[in-house]
Amino acid sequence: MKKYLPLALFLGFAFIVFFAFLEGRPSPKNARIYKTVQKYSPYYLDKRLGGLQIMNKEDSDFKEKPTNKTLFKEFERLEKEWGEKHLNIKDNSLIIVDKNGTTLKELTIQNKNEMAFIHTYYGI
Repeated sequence: MKKYLPLALFLGFAFIVFFAFLEGRPSPKNARIYKTVQKYSPYYLDKRLGGLQIMNKEDSDFKEKPTNKTLFKEFERLEKEWGEKHLNIKDNSLIIVDKNGTTLKELTIQNKNEMAFIHTYYGI
């Protein structure tokens, strides 16, 4: 029994690390839609010596330092909140608006995968 204990501990640790990795990774994104919307989103990830933190382009006092496990989930939550207020779908186009309701960009949705991404990621 003693000779199997290190193997059992190693497998248990590997199992826990694997599921922590799966839980902490970001959700898949549609590259064309996400890169276009990200230009107008106020939130971005800032790499510092102490790790990653979430910053806001519009508010210099806004800084969030979530744990590594929750970093991407928190970033996605903030982007979703912003997207619900600043993104609209009209006909077959994604419209990005600013705080005043002025249209910043209109992007044509090319296929169902892009539409599904907008619905699931941004909640529109």
